[in-house]
Amino acid sequence: MYLYNDVDQKLVDDRVAQFRGQTERFLSGRLSEDDFRPLRLQNGLYVQRHSPMLRIAIPYGLLSSRQMRMLAHIARTYDRGYGHFTTRCNIQFNWVRLNEAPDILAELATVQMHAIQTSGNCIRNITCDSFAGVGEDEIFDTRPYCEIARQWSTLAPEFMFLPRKFKIAFAGGAEDRAAVRFYDIGVRAKRSESGEDGFEIFVGGGMGRTPMLAQSVNTFLPKEELLNYFDAILRVYNRHGRRDNKYKARIKILVKDLTVEGFAKEVNAEWQHLRGGPGTIKAEAISAMTKFFEKPAYQRLGEGDSLYGELGDSGSLNLQREFNRWKKQNISNHQHPDYAIVTLSLKKAGVPPGDATARQMDFVAELADRFSLGEVRVTHEQNLLLPHVPRSKLYELWNLAAAEGLATPNIGLLTDVVCCPGGDFCSLANAKSIPVAVAIQKRFDDLDYLFDLGPLELNISGCVNSCGHHHIGHIGILGVDKNNEEWYQITLGGREGNASHIGKVIGPSFAANDIPDVIERIIGVYIANRHEDEIFIDTFSRIGVEPFKTGVYGAKDGSTH
Repeated sequence: MYLYNDVDQKLVDDRVAQFRGQTERFLSGRLSEDDFRPLRLQNGLYVQRHSPMLRIAIPYGLLSSRQMRMLAHIARTYDRGYGHFTTRCNIQFNWVRLNEAPDILAELATVQMHAIQTSGNCIRNITCDSFAGVGEDEIFDTRPYCEIARQWSTLAPEFMFLPRKFKIAFAGGAEDRAAVRFYDIGVRAKRSESGEDGFEIFVGGGMGRTPMLAQSVNTFLPKEELLNYFDAILRVYNRHGRRDNKYKARIKILVKDLTVEGFAKEVNAEWQHLRGGPGTIKAEAISAMTKFFEKPAYQRLGEGDSLYGELGDSGSLNLQREFNRWKKQNISNHQHPDYAIVTLSLKKAGVPPGDATARQMDFVAELADRFSLGEVRVTHEQNLLLPHVPRSKLYELWNLAAAEGLATPNIGLLTDVVCCPGGDFCSLANAKSIPVAVAIQKRFDDLDYLFDLGPLELNISGCVNSCGHHHIGHIGILGVDKNNEEWYQITLGGREGNASHIGKVIGPSFAANDIPDVIERIIGVYIANRHEDEIFIDTFSRIGVEPFKTGVYGAKDGSTH
């Protein structure tokens, strides 16, 4: 992973000292709330429903075990013993004290972490495919370019006061695991017929109150031109983006207004002034950055080692069955045949999705050191990932993880719920998300049933800001306010990946207590109509929304199901 040099460390340390002074002036009354607000936001500090919330950046979702231990320490020392991993690969602490926020940032700086630009109208935390560097289908590792872009965007004056917040994601595999078409800029690795590495650039994606898919504006950008092209996009956005109405200020609205062809024309005209200029990434800079992300020295499987670390004769049939389920659902193929990618589920029934206790964070750090070369990843589905696990150690790892509630075999299944904190914490939310997620997990906490259903993605957001990415769930749930009461809309048909699609609202909303029953009806329609081995989203795409509407709301003659 990337390691700070002296300049990086001084920048982060100076930022901590600067924010400490700003906080002290605010608390003493020498700085007004209006003046302090943009300063705290660009240091990741929100004022939530009950307490300040601090959002810490995890650039492209990559953590060392040392950094994970620091997050555990912060949860234990400054919060209520847990943190919440988000859909944008950050971590949020929901119960911090304002006067202690500078102390937290100072401790983070000792392990090369910060909260810079995790909020505000600036370029936010840059995200990436969680399989970067290890995915079997990888075209090339995009992490060096993520880091180059992170350094380019950090505290750059022209990007600090954009018309609205701005998000960038990179995907490096044949399959898009970073949801790039839902970002302001989405970047996909490509390789030309001549073997040259480059990128396809998408612009204008986003969720929120006006969900849109990003459109391709450059089908093959030479890798050395990445920052120049980014600059051109941001210049067009800064020049034409709306600042009079925050609901129409995102770049997706500008792309829609100009049309994708008109927007691309503006960007290409700007790029002509920048191409080949000072922002061009030199080959030696790419080479130097790539060295931080070189593949580790993997060990070949020992002669006496089992390929999967099986239980052998000592394990009961039931234990073997549980382990096999976990292998099937939580293990992905690695580029090295003797290694595996392991996803640790943060979606045990009854636990708020994405939450991890300080004990669990310390434990994951220990697992990383013992099994994954000291490395952890955060996924945008709010789980944790160990990218370098020897296959011969899988059973040993599973046995330990299961004891800490981190081995639920539900990755990609219905109870692997993606969920924002909602009205329990967020002052913007219209409705609570966590109780609905927990109710669904409890209703469907039957592994035999889940495995029979197959892949089914369910996402929940507490308001139209869509922090739970409900628009891309096969089933999406959105909290809405009706006469000061919490209600929930259902969307169906969302999809991320190469065939990205935005889900559509199916009809009137429901009370919270009705949601598990509604989900059960939706699943009933799927089971009644699916072909053999057909997953939910493919059945939905084949039969359309009407059978699901009838199943949920009743037949047109007024009868119900």
